[in-house]
Amino acid sequence: MRPLRIANCSGFYGDRLSAAREMVEGGPIDVLTGDWLAELTMLILAGNRLKGRPGYAPTFLRQLEDVLGPCLDRRIKIVTNAGGLDPAGCAEAVHELAARLGLSPKVAHVTGDDLTGRDLDLVNADTGERLRATPLTANAYLGGRPIAAALSAGADVVVTGRVTDAALVTGPGIWRYGWQPDDLDPLAGSVVAGHIIECGCQATGGNYAFFQDVPDLAHCGFPLAELHTDGSSVITKHPGTGGLVSIGTVTAQLLYEIASPRYAGPDVVARFDTITLADDGPDRVRVSGVRGEPPPGTLKVAVNYLAGHRNTMTLVLTGLDLAAKARVAEEAIWARIPKDSFDEVDVTLTDSGLLRITVMDTDRNVAGRAFSAAVVETGLASYPGFYGLTPPGAASPYGVYWPVLISATEVHPQVFLDGEPVPPTFTLNVEPEPQKVLPDGEPLPLADTAAVRGGVRPEGAGEPPLPPGGRLTRVPLGRIAGARSGDKGGNANLGVWTTTPEQYAWLAGHLTTERLKDLLPALGPHRVDRYELPNLNALNFVVHGLLGRGVAASPRMDPQAKALGEELRAQPVNLPESLLPHPR
Repeated sequence: MRPLRIANCSGFYGDRLSAAREMVEGGPIDVLTGDWLAELTMLILAGNRLKGRPGYAPTFLRQLEDVLGPCLDRRIKIVTNAGGLDPAGCAEAVHELAARLGLSPKVAHVTGDDLTGRDLDLVNADTGERLRATPLTANAYLGGRPIAAALSAGADVVVTGRVTDAALVTGPGIWRYGWQPDDLDPLAGSVVAGHIIECGCQATGGNYAFFQDVPDLAHCGFPLAELHTDGSSVITKHPGTGGLVSIGTVTAQLLYEIASPRYAGPDVVARFDTITLADDGPDRVRVSGVRGEPPPGTLKVAVNYLAGHRNTMTLVLTGLDLAAKARVAEEAIWARIPKDSFDEVDVTLTDSGLLRITVMDTDRNVAGRAFSAAVVETGLASYPGFYGLTPPGAASPYGVYWPVLISATEVHPQVFLDGEPVPPTFTLNVEPEPQKVLPDGEPLPLADTAAVRGGVRPEGAGEPPLPPGGRLTRVPLGRIAGARSGDKGGNANLGVWTTTPEQYAWLAGHLTTERLKDLLPALGPHRVDRYELPNLNALNFVVHGLLGRGVAASPRMDPQAKALGEELRAQPVNLPESLLPHPR
């Protein structure tokens, strides 16, 4: 059976509008998918709905207008989570668009993820805190089986609300190959393929640490996965498009926004420590060997609530004595409006001389012009060279993402085809097996591969000895290591990888959590978990609480920790000269 060719045309709400047309016209595909939903997106859509706007992503309809006809002609299925908070409304909008185009697609939508108003246990799955506020939205992460049911019922277009990003690939895989809930390895392979292509061009050279190696990034092609019946896949892109598909670009995306190598989802737990990557020709990477475990008995629920109002003013400091100038600026501002007037205050002085002052308060007026005007009033009575980047303005509302768990048995997805319910033909997941443990009660190691690949030793065992005659040189870590970082609620993840096992052996011995904090002092107050992925020559760090209460509430200039990896790569380390790549 030939592989199922699944293409991606959107990695976030706001991605390139021409991508759907490019993927349909650029070469043969069987399924066109698009991911519109990030944790922040659900909050944005909730705000839109409060203003009387659609609760789904209207940019999906703009893309669909270009490709609906060709997709129907070529029997290309379309699967998207652009339904957001209103998949039924989005499906109806698809019907209206199709009618204007003189087309008659079968349109399915999936419901059951929206738990708003349900009596949930609002204990934060990351921190253990209990939410005292009233949720604005609450959506469970569904898996791929409802999507497969919709496709099996004959849908040409499938619109979902909150599903896992990988479900957009797992669902078509279940539909095509008939995987059952206990086909754990194929399911896990499809989850890995979905994770790789879900973020669009990040798998084809976008945001890549070694960006100088990427040709024609300005016209970067979107990725597609050739998914096989055993769950293995080949990641590639259409010929003639810009960008690059390599083991490096795929590794970078595999490390994006993950935590433990046990990557849990509604359909399966995919073991990222069992992934094998291999070159399969130009712009082709084969992904195989993925092992799966039974899914947990719970689903994650993305809860958002409105927490108050925020305002940020940014001042520029130049010349000498930046710390003293920042102190003078703060004293002048708090003399006009007391610092304790606000529920929260964050003051950050960046290395580039930007002084960012963010205030948060439940009272919009307190955090509004009362604050920003007080900052402007200091303009002629502050430090020398005073100027700002932000005009005085009102405060804006902000929300907080709050992940909780619910028993999978309490969530009941429903599929509708052209508005009519489809009889359920699936179970949400399988009963989880108890975790196997060693006699002393410790869980078994993640995988056999975690032992000695490339001479790797446990954290704290130290760096491998220098070869005879070897020398150390002081260079930025990024001369041998790539990195990619991102956000998960209030936590940040930082994945670091190397090209060779020898480089990884040094990296795993050198880059302990303590040394990471030495290199990036801002991480010092935070708990950091470290995971080894020797099969990818990679480490992954999870920095707890770095982003506060999540992207919408974080006062950081980089609220999603996108630049954290590049900050690390710029730090100097003492590196064996033998590990440096040869000049080209």
